[in-house]
Amino acid sequence: QVQVAESGGGSVQSGGSLRLSCAASGHTYSNYCLAWFRQGSGKEREGLAAVDSDGDVYYGDSVRGRFTISQDNAKNTVYLEMNSLTPEDTATYYCAARIHDYCTTTWSSGKYFGYWGQGTQVTVSS
Repeated sequence: QVQVAESGGGSVQSGGSLRLSCAASGHTYSNYCLAWFRQGSGKEREGLAAVDSDGDVYYGDSVRGRFTISQDNAKNTVYLEMNSLTPEDTATYYCAARIHDYCTTTWSSGKYFGYWGQGTQVTVSS
């Protein structure tokens, strides 16, 4: 059973940085896609960044250039480095896993991700 668990959320002032971690367990599949999403209060879920087993990375338009996704295969962990945070980045951040396949151009919709974490809250104050 695949499980993903986020950590690293918290409160930060505008302009600050945070690094989120997503520990994935239970997957030994050669093909996978791991991604970060967020959902703010009253907002739709938004795809932020994704990385697959080939090392290909994808970014949502709203975070490209500010957020960086990376993975440590030895630790089965994916990171999301977030810089230049603004109050608009306040949301619950989720990690999701898709197995038996790579990321595709439709990754940001969240479809086909069968495994989701519980989320970690990020609050950015002005």
